[in-house]
Amino acid sequence: MERIQDWTGKTIGWREVKPNGDIVIRDFYGKIRGKYDKYCDVTRDFYGTILARGDQSGMLVHDVDKDR
Repeated sequence: MERIQDWTGKTIGWREVKPNGDIVIRDFYGKIRGKYDKYCDVTRDFYGTILARGDQSGMLVHDVDKDR
């Protein structure tokens, strides 16, 4: 698993690349935000809804502290 940081170096999430090429994105607390499905070449949210074509997994990550 690799760490995702904001511009100040603060950890805001985690990116896990599976052996089949899928990418799972988790927030700072470990909750799955969504995933990139390599076979279908789509990015899905936690509920399985297609958000974009291609690997757009970066759009799933945001700083949870700034939501408040």
